[in-house]
Amino acid sequence: MIIRTPTPSPKDQEVIARIDTARADLALSLRTPRRWTGLLRRSTLGRIIRASNSIEGYVIPKDDVVAAAEGETVDAAEDTQLATEGYRRAMTHVLGLATDPTFEWSAAVIKALHYMMLEYNLDKLPGQWRKGPVYVVDEKDRAVYEGPESTLVPSLMTEFVESLQSGGAAVPGIVQGAMAHLNMAMIHPFKDGNGRMARCLQTLVLGRSGMSEPIFSSIEEYLGRNTGPYYDILADVGRGSWHPEADAQPWLKFCLRAHYYQAQTFLRRAREAERVMNALEEEVVGLGLPERTRLALWDAATGYKVRNNTYRTAAEITHGLASKDLMSLAGNGLLVPVGERKGRYYVASPRLQEIRRQAAENRFIANPYEENARSTVATATATAMAPTGQLDLAIGAPTSSSTGPAPLSEQPGRGPQLKAP
Repeated sequence: MIIRTPTPSPKDQEVIARIDTARADLALSLRTPRRWTGLLRRSTLGRIIRASNSIEGYVIPKDDVVAAAEGETVDAAEDTQLATEGYRRAMTHVLGLATDPTFEWSAAVIKALHYMMLEYNLDKLPGQWRKGPVYVVDEKDRAVYEGPESTLVPSLMTEFVESLQSGGAAVPGIVQGAMAHLNMAMIHPFKDGNGRMARCLQTLVLGRSGMSEPIFSSIEEYLGRNTGPYYDILADVGRGSWHPEADAQPWLKFCLRAHYYQAQTFLRRAREAERVMNALEEEVVGLGLPERTRLALWDAATGYKVRNNTYRTAAEITHGLASKDLMSLAGNGLLVPVGERKGRYYVASPRLQEIRRQAAENRFIANPYEENARSTVATATATAMAPTGQLDLAIGAPTSSSTGPAPLSEQPGRGPQLKAP
């Protein structure tokens, strides 16, 4: 038996309705093709990749998000580069499966996604159910969770796949996704990569439930900012070992709150993107620069490194023309070059940073489960919410430690507060 889906409370249903409204508003704003919508999708994919891997201790610089989304080399250790590329492949595949009319849930689908993530390390048995015990340990190397016996994994995963197949319109997709995440995390069917698989599968379930923009349904960015509370709620529900009778209501509430914060964040980013791109167009036209140079300025204004290969791919131009454009932007005081020749990249100038600051909105988001949540302001990947109703926007770089006999990454730092995306 796997963990059963709880019945959403009246308050849960109210929060779900508000999430649906926010997503409908976002879909409407993205429906009209604009240059920035594709750029927003690309940066969102990069943020998802960075966030999910950071939970496992594979941390890339924030300004390498675009490189991660494009499958380019990031400034990180080799194992982190390999983990980043593996997750990019798996998530890209998920976004394709989300709208595939011939798609069917199966154990093979799950194993294939796992193989994509971990094929760079065959010792972790990518694409295979684990053959031994698996433990999650804390920062003091103490086991805090033990997965079910490996002999139970095949039958549990068969039941899990059947639950995905039966889904049904009676259960909101957002609830189905939360339970897919929870059951995958608790069954821990693989030797490693179970957390990443749980988060990736949640996005696939959301996409298969009919959400028009699966890339904007993920809560991985939120979880990356709230790793401690994320592990805390899993620990509370899991109670140290496999308990299929566990009450999943607290986990559902956690996920709904995460979805609400993330949806408000995406809405804010869309509004800011429109303002930033309009301002960049004025700069480009005023200086007589090619329209395509807005692509480079966008990345820089958003806080990402601009490299020749990233820019020329986005603009579909040659290496030489890309170099000419970037030097022109630097010469006009919009970009600042860093490094020499082969390793050179560009960042936003003070002038460009000011454009971004003027477009920014307040990042506060009220807790949807509190009475004063009616007046909300769109926000990004922030912290869940402190008991006082204030957001703690501080971000700590995650660290990792190995787990017991079957290695698993863990986030040692735990705090009482949640952070929004």
